[in-house]
Amino acid sequence: MLFWSRQDAGRKLGLHLQTLGVEADVVVGLPRGGVVVAAEVAEILRRPLEVIVVRKIGHPRYREFAVGALAEEDVLLLDESVIASVPVAQWELDDVVAEEEERLSDYCRKFRHQQTLTFAGRRLLLVDDGLATGATAEAAIYSARKKGARQVILAVPIAASSACQRLTLIADRVIAFRSDPEFCSVGQYYKHFLPTADEEVLALLHRQRPDYSRAA
Repeated sequence: MLFWSRQDAGRKLGLHLQTLGVEADVVVGLPRGGVVVAAEVAEILRRPLEVIVVRKIGHPRYREFAVGALAEEDVLLLDESVIASVPVAQWELDDVVAEEEERLSDYCRKFRHQQTLTFAGRRLLLVDDGLATGATAEAAIYSARKKGARQVILAVPIAASSACQRLTLIADRVIAFRSDPEFCSVGQYYKHFLPTADEEVLALLHRQRPDYSRAA
């Protein structure tokens, strides 16, 4: 166990980033648990908080087994090598993607209230509560680029070493408070790792969301 809670992880990550001299215009969390970590980072770095909504795509027959991810701006990533290892009919996969696209739209409406989100010209610090395969983080990075971000730094409290290495090819920088070559699951590094409620995410965003009416 490395962290007591997501709040503890966020504080440790935020102080680590502060020590490194990392600069960003907006801290962006991945709902839902990543927003809790990101809120602590934003508080320490004195930056506003936003979200990019992402959804994991699970295998149609083993939904906890990730085969890809979705994100805003019509980002769809599928790992064909993983799908091939456990073959599935195309229509089954299409059904899962359609289901997750609907959930993604629901969360965008819930967390954004129809507000158009742009990161044009901004430096983003993208934060999640951990990095396992890196699929959802990868989708979020592509989404941030399509929203106009000029720089995307990915920061996490804990990560699989392999995922960090892969994402350095996509993000401008990848920072992990700790990385583990024998990584198994994000939850194993937390004492308390309960699901985060939508209401908690909304409360954090209400308190720390940026004012996009101002010029970038």
